[in-house]
Amino acid sequence: MVVLVAARDAGAPADDDESESDMRTRTRSAASLVFVAVAVAVAVLTLAIAGILIADGQRSARAEAERVTQAVAQTVADSTQVADLLAADDRDLASAELQPQVEQVIVDARVDFVTIMDPSGIRITHRDAARIGERYLGSIPAAPHALTEEFTGTLGPSIRTIVPVESDGEVVGWVSVGVTIGSIAATLTPRLLVVVGIAVALLAAGLVGAVVARRATRQVTGDLPAGAIRDAVSSFESLRTLGEALRAQTHEHGNRMHTAIALLELGRTPEAIEILAETSRQSQVLVDEVAARRDGDPTVGALLLGKASQAKERGIRWRSRIAPDAPRSVLSPVDAVSVVGNLIDNALDAAAGGPEPRWVEIRMTRTAEDELEIAVSDSGTGVPTDLRRRIFEHGFSTKPAGTEGRGVGLALVAAIVDDAGGMVALDHDPTTFRVVLPRRGA
Repeated sequence: MVVLVAARDAGAPADDDESESDMRTRTRSAASLVFVAVAVAVAVLTLAIAGILIADGQRSARAEAERVTQAVAQTVADSTQVADLLAADDRDLASAELQPQVEQVIVDARVDFVTIMDPSGIRITHRDAARIGERYLGSIPAAPHALTEEFTGTLGPSIRTIVPVESDGEVVGWVSVGVTIGSIAATLTPRLLVVVGIAVALLAAGLVGAVVARRATRQVTGDLPAGAIRDAVSSFESLRTLGEALRAQTHEHGNRMHTAIALLELGRTPEAIEILAETSRQSQVLVDEVAARRDGDPTVGALLLGKASQAKERGIRWRSRIAPDAPRSVLSPVDAVSVVGNLIDNALDAAAGGPEPRWVEIRMTRTAEDELEIAVSDSGTGVPTDLRRRIFEHGFSTKPAGTEGRGVGLALVAAIVDDAGGMVALDHDPTTFRVVLPRRGA
């Protein structure tokens, strides 16, 4: 399995507009970027919440209209007077008796129409008395059961419920009660005002939070651009990892020198010479390997010498394979040390906490596309499946909080590689962090 973290086409030419946009982004202060990011996030969240509230209001209003029409239609249909007048089969009498009552029901129930009709759909009552005697516009169920639907009638689109009127088990007519879509929309106006108020309050609170975040960021970073802050972190990480490597190398050489001096004092000169010669041979192997690389970076070479000593100090076998034709990447020496150093540090920590035999291997090779590939493998237990997509997040670390739990190294690696137009990926069996970088001049 491969977890791909970041990739970019470094060879694609950028037009002038893109270059100017990138330049503005790089020169904009980190505090301003924080303000914009927070403000945009709050605006998007506010719009999303407003949209959800409006949609919920529409759904609730429609559901309420359905409940009201069903209740009113069923109540009118259950009226004994309505059933008796329809059963008498006298339309004029039924209209004269029921039209005034229906008009009052429309007002009291706050619906838009109540239409009573005979079994064939001829209107007995209607909101517009002039339309009494005309055929009902809408669906009449084939079987005697209630039906709720949206239909466009004489008053426009409406939510309506039609219910059968029965007398002695026979259908003697129908009652249809409806609320127009326009009326439903009108009921949403007060809710929309509430939604707008909530949205404005959320937006105002978010903008205040964005201002506070900008001020807090400015207190830490001043007016430095985001790129400069990343460069500062990269410089710090370079100094840290290079310092640890040099300390380990100095410590190892110091131990060997003390041992050699003690042997000389004891008169065991051949053994002292052998210890010093062995130290020279081990260092020379890596020196030769680094020196053989035509486009090698001497800073990275010095780092590898120190990291080899650091691995030995921690009881970890060090293996390196640097191809002579491996190209030089586009990274500056500081960024190159940050990338390689952090990957090796991560591998050393993983191997130290894993089972025997413990080992770390680094490879630098040329890809088929003439790019530089840096692969760092280790004998550790690997990255848990549920954490593989989070290990490059800033602040995330599988190490305990404290000196070793920085949660910066791998995030910085991903940021540097992405800025350079490269790719960083995580392979398994064995655990391998693989970085591919465009060569200089590509």
